[in-house]
Order: sequence, then C-alpha cells, then structure tokens
Amino acid sequence: MNIVINGESREFDSGITLSKLLKELSLEGKVMAAAVNMEIVKQNDWESYKLKDSDKLELLDFVGGG
Repeated sequence: MNIVINGESREFDSGITLSKLLKELSLEGKVMAAAVNMEIVKQNDWESYKLKDSDKLELLDFVGGG
C-alpha cells in the first residue's frame, strides 16, 4: 500500500501500524509527533494505529534553538 510521508510516497505492507512503520524507517525514538491526514495521533496509540492505503503521514521532530 502507498503512504505519503512528509510529502514522499513510499510502499509498505497492508495493515502496517504507525509504530511498525517508524521501526522500519529507523525513526523509533526520534519522532515526537505524528499526524495522519492532518489529525494528530497520540503516541499511546501508535502501537495499535493501522495505516490505510493513500494515508498522508507527517512526522515531526522538535528542534530547540534560539
């Protein structure tokens, strides 16, 4: 199935969870927030949140600075 991540189209197995997707991309522990189709998904739900074909996923990492 096709998932658009931060504007880039990628292919994944059907029914992949948000948590598993992050593991496959080696982003586990690096992502602070995730939004699917412009709706924030709480970190507590990542393990059970199943992505669907054509979902648009935005992954955010907070950067400090001044």
